[in-house]
Amino acid sequence: MLAALFIQGGVNALRAPQGHVEAARPVLDAVSPAVDKAVEVAPIDHRPDDEMLVKIDAGVKIVAGSMLALGKFPRLASTALAASLIPTTLAAHRFWEETDEGRKAEQQIHFLKNLGLLGGLLIAAADTEGKPSLAWQGRRAARRASARLADLTDSTPDLGDRLSATAHDVSERVGGVAQTAGGAVSGIAAGLVGAAPGAGAAVSARASRAGEVLSARAGEAGGLLSSRASEVSEVVGKRAAKAAKQAEKRRAAWEKEAEKRRAELVKRTAKQRKQLAKQAARTRADLEKKAPKVLDSISTQAAALGHEVAGRASVVGHEIAHQAEGAAKDARKRVHALTG
Repeated sequence: MLAALFIQGGVNALRAPQGHVEAARPVLDAVSPAVDKAVEVAPIDHRPDDEMLVKIDAGVKIVAGSMLALGKFPRLASTALAASLIPTTLAAHRFWEETDEGRKAEQQIHFLKNLGLLGGLLIAAADTEGKPSLAWQGRRAARRASARLADLTDSTPDLGDRLSATAHDVSERVGGVAQTAGGAVSGIAAGLVGAAPGAGAAVSARASRAGEVLSARAGEAGGLLSSRASEVSEVVGKRAAKAAKQAEKRRAAWEKEAEKRRAELVKRTAKQRKQLAKQAARTRADLEKKAPKVLDSISTQAAALGHEVAGRASVVGHEIAHQAEGAAKDARKRVHALTG
């Protein structure tokens, strides 16, 4: 859906390029110095006219939009569409130059709409769909190389061979990335050939040459890594010996510090033990002094409690006897009344 708008715009530009040339005139005039400098280093005889530049832009929109719609190189296609959307927006929706308020509001809406499309394209260009990006692959290769160098410090004898293998691995990865980038650029250039023959052929040639240059540089990088493997091996060996000496010094210092702290701990423990023994003796003496007083107090309280219990028992006994005597009298009176 995002690509449909660009494909339709590119087709309209190819059908009526002259109208788009007039609309893009301010932007074309502004970027003409940059185009002239690009032409000087490009393998073409003369600078393309404005209509040809518009056709090239339209071809980029059609090819990149089709690639994005079909899911072929979506990140590269999104980047190309984002690059073509910027000059299109600046050329067709210059709302700050409008004097009519209605026309100005309309152009401003279109300008903000294109900004939203640009944001979507940038998100699509950064989306890896869960696949590792080229930057991630580069960082991963660097981390793996660093990890291998760290591991190789423990196996110095075969360090040169393993570094050569690492260099060969990095070289193959860089070559693969270069071939991928060259193939992607060549695909876009091939799409441009149908829309703009002269410029498309030039871009295709430059893309192929860029791929060859990248592949050559990848080979050079691999050779350079291989040639520096022995140097790195020697450096790593020296650093390993130096690290071993430093580790030995640190171990001796740590043992000395540990012995010192152990002696301090023993001294501190003995001092605390003596303090605890003194405190326990004082506490025992205090308890021995307070014990007779506590026993006398307990005995006094027990005697008072016994007297109080005995008194209450006597009172309860008298009351029970009195109640029993009254009950006996009542019983005799009832028996006498029944017999009389």
